[in-house]
Amino acid sequence: MSDSFKERGQAFEAKFKLDEEQAFRATSRRNRLLGEWLASQFGMPEADAKEYAKTVVAADLEEPGDEDVMRKVMADIASHKVDVSEQQVREKLVEFHEEAARQIAEDS
Repeated sequence: MSDSFKERGQAFEAKFKLDEEQAFRATSRRNRLLGEWLASQFGMPEADAKEYAKTVVAADLEEPGDEDVMRKVMADIASHKVDVSEQQVREKLVEFHEEAARQIAEDS
């Protein structure tokens, strides 16, 4: 009987680990999509856009939550003097998270 509990516990742990990995991948992909979208708003060439998107992904590693990404991109928006509001960025975060989750589900 204890073997079935142990196996069940291991299955829950494996599922939790997989879910966490997919959530991390979705958030990273969402941030890359946001970076690519912003780069297009800034008028960056494709090569520069890919590099910029990487900086948006890296910004999310500073602290839990989205505020580190928001600080970075809002500062970039201000420095590029483009007309993109914080509300628009937050809406894009939601849109791109849904897109990223869909892409990851298709990849799996």
